[in-house]
Amino acid sequence: MSPVFDPKKGKAISCSDLVSPAGLRAALEVPSPDSKTFAHSIPFVGEDCTAGTETELQVAVAGSRRNVDLPLIIENSNYFANIVKRVAAGDTSRRAITELERFLDGNKEEVWENSWVRFPRDKLTAFAQEVLDIDLLANKKNPASGLRGDAERFLCTESSRDTLRLPVSYMLKLAVANVLGSQEGLPAAIFRTGTRVMNCFLNDNSSPETLSFHVVPMRRETKWGRAVAKETAKRFLLTQLLVMYANKGLSLEESGQRVVVYFSPHPPVRQKKLNECISDSFYRELFMSPCLSGWDRGQEKHAYMCLCHQVLSRSQLNAVAKLREAGIITRNLVVLPNLSNISLANNGTHVSVGSRKLTRHLSHIGSRFNVIQEKYVGDLVVKIFEHFLPLFVGLYSAAPYRLDFTDFHPETVLGFLPHELDYTHLRMMWRRWKKKAHLRIFGQPVTPFGLKHLDEALRMLFRIKGDFIGDFRLIDYLVGPMSTSRSPACDGALGNEARLKKDLSDLGVFDTSMALYLPYRIREFSKMGFSGFEGRYYSLFESLEHDLSHAVNLQALITALAFKYILQGTVTHSHIPDDAFVESERRQIFFGSAIGIPTFYVRSDTPNVFMSRILARTAQVRSSRRYPGYRRVHNIQYCMALLRTITEDADDLITAMGYEDTIADLRARLEDPRKNSVVSRITFRVLEDLGSKSPLNVRAAEFNGAAERYYRESLRIRHLEEAFRFLEEDLLELHQVTGSLRSEFMGALRHTIGERVPVELARSLRPAVIRETVSEEELRKLIYLVLISISLDTVRAETFLDGGHENENTAAPVYRSEHRSCVYRIPALG
Repeated sequence: MSPVFDPKKGKAISCSDLVSPAGLRAALEVPSPDSKTFAHSIPFVGEDCTAGTETELQVAVAGSRRNVDLPLIIENSNYFANIVKRVAAGDTSRRAITELERFLDGNKEEVWENSWVRFPRDKLTAFAQEVLDIDLLANKKNPASGLRGDAERFLCTESSRDTLRLPVSYMLKLAVANVLGSQEGLPAAIFRTGTRVMNCFLNDNSSPETLSFHVVPMRRETKWGRAVAKETAKRFLLTQLLVMYANKGLSLEESGQRVVVYFSPHPPVRQKKLNECISDSFYRELFMSPCLSGWDRGQEKHAYMCLCHQVLSRSQLNAVAKLREAGIITRNLVVLPNLSNISLANNGTHVSVGSRKLTRHLSHIGSRFNVIQEKYVGDLVVKIFEHFLPLFVGLYSAAPYRLDFTDFHPETVLGFLPHELDYTHLRMMWRRWKKKAHLRIFGQPVTPFGLKHLDEALRMLFRIKGDFIGDFRLIDYLVGPMSTSRSPACDGALGNEARLKKDLSDLGVFDTSMALYLPYRIREFSKMGFSGFEGRYYSLFESLEHDLSHAVNLQALITALAFKYILQGTVTHSHIPDDAFVESERRQIFFGSAIGIPTFYVRSDTPNVFMSRILARTAQVRSSRRYPGYRRVHNIQYCMALLRTITEDADDLITAMGYEDTIADLRARLEDPRKNSVVSRITFRVLEDLGSKSPLNVRAAEFNGAAERYYRESLRIRHLEEAFRFLEEDLLELHQVTGSLRSEFMGALRHTIGERVPVELARSLRPAVIRETVSEEELRKLIYLVLISISLDTVRAETFLDGGHENENTAAPVYRSEHRSCVYRIPALG
């Protein structure tokens, strides 16, 4: 590292001094490790931590194929017409049109995932129309730029009536605007909050995405991560109310469309089947978001999303060649992955944690903590954290999925793993996966040949059931490409991500214009406005209050523990070498946990000192007979060793952060995963609906279809009821508001519900909301109540954060995407 100039000392100082434990402690004003206040001074400890979430939701439109946009667009498309013509001329197989007709005709449930919606334009209020007009601009900062080049795509005429056709993700934003514009003289607590949260409904990917409406301080009095779960749940509640409002107020139900939005971790089964029988270009036309909301130049952002789809599709094809190089594909007969990759339709929750201390130091010009140190420490935290990732997979979030024997082509089920793991670990994992799935005939391992009739005959004759995977989303998605030999992802050097992306682009794995994917990645102050980390490994939470809250606590605790190691000098970059094999060695445990593989292998002489320390606490580790020079480790014992590592090395942090309950919860999940893990709880509910005792007792299509119905119906209602409890809890506290805020919020309540008691109104309307029989007027009142509650949450959070800073401008958002807020004309306020 080159020396840097220190203005305080008036001379150049060595970068090695800056990133030494003593140099970092001095820069962050942290006392020595033997001080009684050391633990309380570490970043992310206790109330230094803030958090926020980004949730990716699944959308479906229920209705007849004659009324819903997706089947109408397919049937009336040039693509469909050209295929029909080519089949009639004998230029292509009849199968091409048969599969499309089967998709259109065979939808017995009449549920069309990721379909757009159509509704009359005159259903929009003047304010909502103004929002739409701005969002249709080519450049929202320059009204003179005119409309987007694809603006006509969103406008059509039906029955001589101007009609809008829009993705549901954007419809949600217009629904907020419509509610706000439906009454004059709305109180500021409602209107200003509504216009602010509109821009947290992103129209980015195939699925709707929402960002936290405000920074969530991690505080003892709000039960730490429970406050994050509450904010996420209330955001989900508002989303549900907006959907119901749109179904009624925008005449969707009247025209035979019923929108449903819910948590679901992986692409719908029917969408996968459709993807197999259409071109990649037509897939993008149907499902890639037009990015109407969130970006000044939406059409350019849409082009970027199409690029991501093209890159990942190419990347999966290139993975097949790697499987041959690794010796996993040994015959010429292979099933090539589709030219259109569907992984961008995966849905998860990203949890970001920020440090007020780090943000404060980086925002002050005179601070001794700089970007060099932030990058050095941040990359090391990421490397340390990756060792703990198996604690989250299946225990706190999951994506259960069934694979039949006929699905077990390595070139398809291994997904992006050839880009994420070293060949040695990939071969080990594939062998153990086949053993777990009992893919054997007369004791010999076997996989499908690629001839459907033959593979189906083998399945039936030898009763090969396939496998059940606890978190298939983490296998079916590019979670984090492996570093190259010359460009490590996390060596602590500035610019390392750009160098790695260049290497990966040359290899056909990635593109330099895309953000580098990592399961846990640094959020740099210069880019995000705060300093922290983002966890991208969460799939589906069965309970927001029980699962998300403890997961956030554990994420914050492990991040704080990593900082403790670094500030003590216990762990440095040299203890976790920046070698691609070492990186793969620790990540294989994470991916193996997602599959459910019970064991993994680590080199006996691994240069990863930190891994060796964990293995020293791990029971039942023995030398491998199959792989000389390797140690065989049980995944569950490794996780128990991680728990011991946390309780022994972070005992002071647990006390300082008040996380005793979270540790007890983690222990319960590890000791009895069949009862307490998320994957078990979700699977039990799905099997209960099926009337089966095991996922392997039913075919893959049957289980996966039942899982989708459970997410869309029962689990959505569970999450909705959970959110109502949070709302009612907050409405009970409204009377505790004092000072100048009291008149503002009480005035907003009186405008909304008169003299009625807020919590009683919410309780009385909850059954009708669950049944979706609530009236449009009652929905409007509930939406106003939720906005008032969110407004109060925001004021309380900002008051707390501002009080903890010398400069109020340093209280930056904990999660900020690339989106920009648009300025709308605000009508007269009451």
